[in-house]
Amino acid sequence: MPTLLLINPNTSASVTALMAAQARRLLPPGAAVTAVTAEFGAPYLSSEAAVAVAGHATLQAYARHVAAHGAPDAVLIGCFGDPGLLALRELAPMPVTGLAEAAMRAAAARGRYGIVTGGAAWAPMLRRLAWSLGLLEPLGALVTVERSGAELLADPPAAHALLADASRQALADAGPPGLASLVLGGAALSGMEAAIAPGLPVPMLDSVACGLQAAWALACGDAPPPPREPGPPITWAGLAAPLNAAAAPPAQTPGRPTLG
Repeated sequence: MPTLLLINPNTSASVTALMAAQARRLLPPGAAVTAVTAEFGAPYLSSEAAVAVAGHATLQAYARHVAAHGAPDAVLIGCFGDPGLLALRELAPMPVTGLAEAAMRAAAARGRYGIVTGGAAWAPMLRRLAWSLGLLEPLGALVTVERSGAELLADPPAAHALLADASRQALADAGPPGLASLVLGGAALSGMEAAIAPGLPVPMLDSVACGLQAAWALACGDAPPPPREPGPPITWAGLAAPLNAAAAPPAQTPGRPTLG
């Protein structure tokens, strides 16, 4: 059975548990999925600084898992923003994807798409990510709500109403020729599309479902792996031992770790 490593880049164990439950619901029975939570950082990512730290936490979580349990067949970064995605692709020999990349690609395959998510700071970060992945052109609308994913998760009925309004706003913002689909972005929002989608004229994609399906296809070898280019040799200093080992080129003798 293929193995999938699901990394939550924030420190919220409840969000990790939510994604793990979705994996059990959506993937084949017995699918080998290990879900891990970042050791350090923020409980919810809502700023550039939090996302930068989460990228480091993602790399460390990957390295610690590999050191303890061996390499998985694929890795999924469980955050709609994919902190550390391109960096982890430099280090990891197996396919790596994230919730945002998977959802954007699934939506773009249908045509012009929109995004609805929590946290106003995410708008420029998601546009940058879409550009880096070649998915900015079909992005017809991006609407954020002020509440973070954690705040939305704490009050589902209010979240459903707020996100439904945001979805209608995205459809209006898109203008002609409209949108073929909407992405509900955010690990903490997974499953909420069931309450919102019936009132919309276009399909709504759950970013966690898209991420799990894409990552499982990669783990099983049913989808072509994303392109990756290993980074140049670097003599690292101050990294936690597992990350130092994962990041070190074969000829390098890792220095003494001072962090983690």
